[in-house]
Amino acid sequence: MSFQAGEFWRAALQMAAWLVAGAWCLRTSDMVRKIPELANLSSLDWDRGPVDSLTLTVVVPARDEAEKIAATLDALLLADYGALRILVVDDRSMDATGTIVDEYVEKQGLGNIHPSEQRPLAGDPGREQGIGKVRPRLDVIHVTELPEGWLGKTHAMEVGTRGSDSDYLLFTDADVLFSPSILRRAMAYAEASEADHLVVLPTMQVQSRGEGIVLGFFQMLGMWASRLWRVSDAQSVRDFVGVGAFNLVRRSALEQIGGWAPQRMVVLEDVTLGRRMKIAGMRQRIAFAPGLVLVHWAAGALGLMRVMTKNLFSAMNFRPLLLLGMCVWVAVFFLGPLAGLGWWPTLIPSLLMLACVGAIYRTMGEVSWIDARYAWLYPLGALAFLWALLRSMVVVLWQGGVVWRGTHYGLRELRRQNSPLQWRRSSKT
Repeated sequence: MSFQAGEFWRAALQMAAWLVAGAWCLRTSDMVRKIPELANLSSLDWDRGPVDSLTLTVVVPARDEAEKIAATLDALLLADYGALRILVVDDRSMDATGTIVDEYVEKQGLGNIHPSEQRPLAGDPGREQGIGKVRPRLDVIHVTELPEGWLGKTHAMEVGTRGSDSDYLLFTDADVLFSPSILRRAMAYAEASEADHLVVLPTMQVQSRGEGIVLGFFQMLGMWASRLWRVSDAQSVRDFVGVGAFNLVRRSALEQIGGWAPQRMVVLEDVTLGRRMKIAGMRQRIAFAPGLVLVHWAAGALGLMRVMTKNLFSAMNFRPLLLLGMCVWVAVFFLGPLAGLGWWPTLIPSLLMLACVGAIYRTMGEVSWIDARYAWLYPLGALAFLWALLRSMVVVLWQGGVVWRGTHYGLRELRRQNSPLQWRRSSKT
């Protein structure tokens, strides 16, 4: 009887190894074939502006970003897109962020905006719409109080939306660096593809080996979370995308799904916007732009882990069982095949999986600029991700919620507001 049981488990493990390898091969095959077909805005094909006179407001929510916001503003003010407004929403900053932005505004002689004086911001009718020669206009709104039932960043983006009336809005962060031509190229692509929501994937600045290990693994994990090549397919509802560094939306589409209010307490506001847009049937597009949108997410592997504390448990809707299930899946799909290398019946499927990992790193590295050689260290990235998942859950449960930029948000309200069922209902209303 014990012999038969042993044979059963050996056969089951061998079958599981081949199933995992098969899933890896199918996903990798699709990715290798389809990723090169996605738009690359750094190419000469997109070195142009939109044909129509489309106005654009770049909304930059900022809280305590004194160290980085000047570089972001310097880059945005060099943009060669004519019909452009830059609107910084200073969200209760305790450092010199507000002062720095005010100084930039005063240099242009434009004054600043307070919540009681909000007014529409639109492109000047006489501006050229292609390669602009007019310096973009910069304005600032100072938020001094956070209304009850709102996250600070989401409220800041809602304030920025109300403080503008442009055709498109670009929601970005205060630590992102833009090339002068990227806004013009993105608007040209948005017009050509009739995009309601366009995400341009940023180039992550890797400044240490630890960052490369973690970011490389995240890049590979993303291929499982959403098939980027299916994002533009309206029928593929589960394949959506949202990135805080570059969420470009058509105003009419954002208004149609209710603006930011339906997700006012959602921690992953960028991903949720993408999900709501896709569920509502909006035309969602994605593009690469190697080197044209730069982000340094955090310093070192430990810095990345700390940044993810508020995000990962939120992605699981603050449900411990869902997070533990994710841990099991990562262990089985990413680390399990390594154990299979030590057993002859599972050697071939394990090698197939490792070949897929190499192919993913190589293909994505061409557009993300993350060195493909980090594939050799992906198990460390998987372990770091597992640790970050568990740390996120423990910290949030211990604190009874999320502490974000000095503000505490209660766990009970976060669970209710982060429910995917609510997002779906709100996107259909």
